[in-house]
Amino acid sequence: MDESRSDRSGQLAGCRVVLTAQRKAEQFASALERHGVTIVHAPTLAVIPNIDDPELVARTRALIDARPDVIVVTTGVGFNGWAEVAEAEGLSEQWHAMLTGARIIARGPKARGAIKAAGLTAAWVAESETNSEIQEVLLEEGVRGLRIAVQHHGAGADGLDDAFAAAGAEVSSLVVYRWGPAPDPEAVAAAVGLVADRRCDAVAFTSAPGATAFLKVARDQGVLPQIVASFNDERGVLAAAVGNVTAAPLWDHGISTVIPDRFRLGALVRTLVTELTSARRAGAED
Repeated sequence: MDESRSDRSGQLAGCRVVLTAQRKAEQFASALERHGVTIVHAPTLAVIPNIDDPELVARTRALIDARPDVIVVTTGVGFNGWAEVAEAEGLSEQWHAMLTGARIIARGPKARGAIKAAGLTAAWVAESETNSEIQEVLLEEGVRGLRIAVQHHGAGADGLDDAFAAAGAEVSSLVVYRWGPAPDPEAVAAAVGLVADRRCDAVAFTSAPGATAFLKVARDQGVLPQIVASFNDERGVLAAAVGNVTAAPLWDHGISTVIPDRFRLGALVRTLVTELTSARRAGAED
């Protein structure tokens, strides 16, 4: 075995990191465990696909018939789920043709990647990965008279539908998956306790709704002030978010949050490893 790799594999032995995500949790955990990290799984929300939703199927058929001018793709997982709906209904070819004939707008690189994997090309990508950028750009261009389809994230409506409709567009809303309650509420409550008591080293957040749900549990348990203090203490618990959108609920509570340069899970893993290694070295020097 390569000696340097062997040295790195246990450099964070004894560190405990709480993962609040359900999607790709095993992949995320494995990447951290290679460095010796102990993982606490506490997904704050469940991802529930709407693949059997008759309304989603009906709206997909209607869009195939109406041929929208613009299609806004807000999440990669949602776009992939929409493709699965089309395939399950025997509509893959018509669905693909509909997309080919439309101007596709992607909310960030992950959405663009899913679009590319389907053999399609995004006409424009919101590099900030925010719906507000999409709204600003399209409204500035003008949407009156356009047929716009919006594939939403799990939290549902985010203001895009109303904004485009108010500007004169005909809007079709598509919710391919939704957020459900935590699959193991006791695990989330226990994780909140770990942070409040400073018995873990970091918490990783990968979605804004997930971060909001974590803070709600803390509030319900009456320990939100302790959570905020723990995250903001230089020697406390590290709050790490995959991007600015995910970090927003934490920032709203004044919580200091580290964010990778690239809004990706792999980059978040590297940021966690770097920050935890630095903290460990600083502690050893005290």
